[in-house]
Amino acid sequence: MRKPKFKESKYFEDLKQGDRFYIPSRTVTESHFAAFQLASGDNHPLHYDREYCRALGYPDLMAHGFQMLILTAPGAGDFPYVCEASLISFIEQSSKFLKPLFLGDTLYPELTVTDLKPGKSTGVVTLSSTITNQRGELC
Repeated sequence: MRKPKFKESKYFEDLKQGDRFYIPSRTVTESHFAAFQLASGDNHPLHYDREYCRALGYPDLMAHGFQMLILTAPGAGDFPYVCEASLISFIEQSSKFLKPLFLGDTLYPELTVTDLKPGKSTGVVTLSSTITNQRGELC
């Protein structure tokens, strides 16, 4: 079976700080909320009860922070295809959530190379992920 080739594969030494990798935009729907709630088991009413959210002054259902985070998975964009012959593993993750994500928001994720640490036979690439919503706010 032949696998598709998107670009010539890059290696650690081909990457530089500031390289950007785009992830397709996505408008978050009730299906996304339901799938995440089912997978996570998170049953807080902020994520499924509109009236509860509105009583707290929110415009609609609010996503769990990790629901937003999964939209920045490197596999959701072109990064693993660019580095496919040299990509070994995902070793660490940390998050900071700046704005809430509500049902119906359209999100624009992006990955940026922020650090490159060479090793003896491999290197570690640090990616910063950002998501901007339809209002241009960094989430």
